[in-house]
Amino acid sequence: MIIKSTIQKLVILTFGVLIGFSACKKDPKPTPTPVTPPVVTPPTRAELTKDSIFLYAAQTYYWNEPFPSYDAFKPRSYASNQAVLDAIIKLPGTGKPVDKYSFLDDGSVSSELGGVSGDYGFSVFYNGTTPTSDLRIKYVSPNSPAAGKGLKRGYRITKINGRTELSTGADANVAFVSDAVFGSANTVSLTVQKPNGTTEDVVVNRGTYATTPIFHTSVLTAGSKKVGYIVFNSFTTNSRDALTAKMAEFTAAGVTELVVDLRYNGGGSVATADVFTNLIAPASLNGTTMYTTFWTKTMQDGKASILSNQPLTDGNGKLQPFTGGVNGVYATYADIDYKPAANREVFAKVGSANISKVYFLVLSGTASASELLINNLKPHMDVKLIGRTTYGKPVGFFAIGIDKLDLYIPQFETKNSQNVGGYYTGMTPDFTVADDVTKDFGDKTESLLAAALSYSEKGTFSLIKPNTTISSVKPMSVKEAEVMTDKLDGNRFRGMSYDKKLKLKQK
Repeated sequence: MIIKSTIQKLVILTFGVLIGFSACKKDPKPTPTPVTPPVVTPPTRAELTKDSIFLYAAQTYYWNEPFPSYDAFKPRSYASNQAVLDAIIKLPGTGKPVDKYSFLDDGSVSSELGGVSGDYGFSVFYNGTTPTSDLRIKYVSPNSPAAGKGLKRGYRITKINGRTELSTGADANVAFVSDAVFGSANTVSLTVQKPNGTTEDVVVNRGTYATTPIFHTSVLTAGSKKVGYIVFNSFTTNSRDALTAKMAEFTAAGVTELVVDLRYNGGGSVATADVFTNLIAPASLNGTTMYTTFWTKTMQDGKASILSNQPLTDGNGKLQPFTGGVNGVYATYADIDYKPAANREVFAKVGSANISKVYFLVLSGTASASELLINNLKPHMDVKLIGRTTYGKPVGFFAIGIDKLDLYIPQFETKNSQNVGGYYTGMTPDFTVADDVTKDFGDKTESLLAAALSYSEKGTFSLIKPNTTISSVKPMSVKEAEVMTDKLDGNRFRGMSYDKKLKLKQK
């Protein structure tokens, strides 16, 4: 029985195996067709840079609501980094003005704001109506190569690099002048005519030098008053001690009114603007609101996560420890509290100056930190603006490092203690008068300064004062002057760079 049973089991097992084998032969399992994975080409460095420009703007641009998606915008489809930024500038945005503020830089701006320049150290402008051949030196930076050659504001330039045809009658002439003075050549040769009628041939070499943005100071008399006059050309980070020292000199000289010449000042450091504000403002304002900074809404809401890629450094470029931060050890710009309550600046008097009235000399190039200084003081002091309507830049930024570039896009707006800001079309002067580039700084017959001294003495604006003469050359129109400024030195920095210590989020 056991043998029979065993034989039956073997027969059944063999049959089952045969059936299974037969089934396998009838329905063979298909052999999978090899699939070659698609070749994924990694993005190039250039493509990643274009991506970054878009992605940083999407989270930090002041007018980023609404903003297109990455797939809709396609940053890699643009021919260049500048083309990506240009397209962002043209995007619509809630309450967005014309964006004349965003730009890409190679690091030159941070060097300039730190007080180091690498140029000839002078600028030029045309005197009189257009067309005109009356090209003048409008300023010379102290310590610069041009200063070392003895050049001064008001000198007439009759020849540049051997060319005498410099008239504004042809765009090619203006382009030639701009390239020669503001271009990248190592030298520029000039023939200049001085106020005494003599001429001199000068060759100026490009050089790196420590900038001194205080171009001129003097104590002037207006009736029985002592008036301090200061020409301040840029809000550099290295100028705060010099400003403090000059204001102390004014105080010692009995100055009670101040003329601040910002006609060519395109802005710069917010922290320096704070110092200058506190040097001028009365001590009675201590502890009260100076202004409030309003950051991009996504930054206020803590949704600008991309900023975790931007390390927070101190004034010496060292990483900032932040043991409670999201990164555990070092802080980034994502760790900052961007809410308005954490970004209120208060007055804190510096020095002992007792100024009753301030006159600001301004033109279309007066921008950003210059306008911040004016806006800070307007609600609290007797402030007069003399010249032309300012540039109009109530917004600012900090540099976003992308590979070898710095991206500057508006990220915040400031409003003073009365919640006044938004001067995108510029600040209108109390007295309109054109620049007079034929006269040096401090000349009491120069049109803007003469108007300030007239008001200080008589309480009214006037260009003509006793025993003085004002240039009779008819000035350019407002529009002509703005256009010419952009043609000649339109690349000059106009900005409000946020370099103050930011408050970290409370964890």
